[in-house]
Amino acid sequence: MTCPVIDLAQQLIKRPSVSPDDQGCQELLIQRLQNIGFTIERMPFGDTLNFWAYRGTGETFALAGHTDVVPAGDISQWQTAPFEPTLRDGMLYGRGAADMKGSLAAMVVAAERFVRAYPAHKGRLAFLITSDEEAKATNGTVQVVETLMSRHERLDYCLVGEPSSQQHLGDMIKNGRRGSLTANLTIFGTQGHVAYPQLADNPIHRSLPFLHDLVNTTWDNGNQFFPATSMQIANIQAGTGSNNIIPGKLWMQFNFRFSTELTDAEIRQQVEAMLKKHNLKYELDWWLSGQPFLTCKGALVDAVVDSVTHYCGRTPELSTGGGTSDGRFIARMGAQVVELGPINATIHKTNECVNVADLQALSLIYQRIMEQLIK
Repeated sequence: MTCPVIDLAQQLIKRPSVSPDDQGCQELLIQRLQNIGFTIERMPFGDTLNFWAYRGTGETFALAGHTDVVPAGDISQWQTAPFEPTLRDGMLYGRGAADMKGSLAAMVVAAERFVRAYPAHKGRLAFLITSDEEAKATNGTVQVVETLMSRHERLDYCLVGEPSSQQHLGDMIKNGRRGSLTANLTIFGTQGHVAYPQLADNPIHRSLPFLHDLVNTTWDNGNQFFPATSMQIANIQAGTGSNNIIPGKLWMQFNFRFSTELTDAEIRQQVEAMLKKHNLKYELDWWLSGQPFLTCKGALVDAVVDSVTHYCGRTPELSTGGGTSDGRFIARMGAQVVELGPINATIHKTNECVNVADLQALSLIYQRIMEQLIK
């Protein structure tokens, strides 16, 4: 006996949709949604395919996700070909199985069952799908959201199918995410010969007190929803490769994952004050890739918790940890946003996989959430 969720997941995995090349995944989903009465609006931007689909009117519940995947990496490390979906020991293997083609399949099949059961549902069911989440995230969800906001589209609730579960399906849902702010900093000195340091100015040496302050600063203490803001140095480069040259500049990159206790403007001001305190000559460029967002308890969180508890027998933990997601863009529309998907243990790894029974249960959970919000 075939399983609609697993069948659709396999069809999606077969398409090597390395970001942002969709490889026909969205057309497959569009056809399924058109068959059950959805209006489809394709929204391509640049090299990225996106679509917005909806059925019904009124209070709107959207399911959001991405068809793109990260590269497979070293093929020799895969037990089976990454884009040949394989069922083995109750698991479905393939690139994107967990992140997040399995969730997309569960969503679409849930919508099909929901529409069959409630053809005249009272609210609007929608899908917001992109092929640019794993790479630049510049022509995907953020552009769709800008378009929807410009015409005052209504979006009340949104469930993002990112793999949120840790050890067991539904043990954790994301009801918010931290903001992400990256600094690209160049500190200037004067190049010279290591034997004549009095004629040079070593930017590595000069930057050490600043680095000490940067690493040892407590930015905030977090709050009941968010952990404390963290700063991590990701890259640092200086020198010519020669052992007898004092470098003329040092480049470094560091990232803040920040809570709602702190704004990006406050972080920028504090870092620049440190640089001036240590009399450094510098250039500094900032890149804000996302503001923090939070969905407190309400209709969406209640529906998700109820549905997980019903099918999994556990109450999920609410968390704002982890990296960024497209939820940061969708939250700008004023929607309640929650992320719920399969176990994330193998995402972006070789031999990525998802539990078959979990995907089937996930689809039932998604359907029950629809029923709670818009039937």
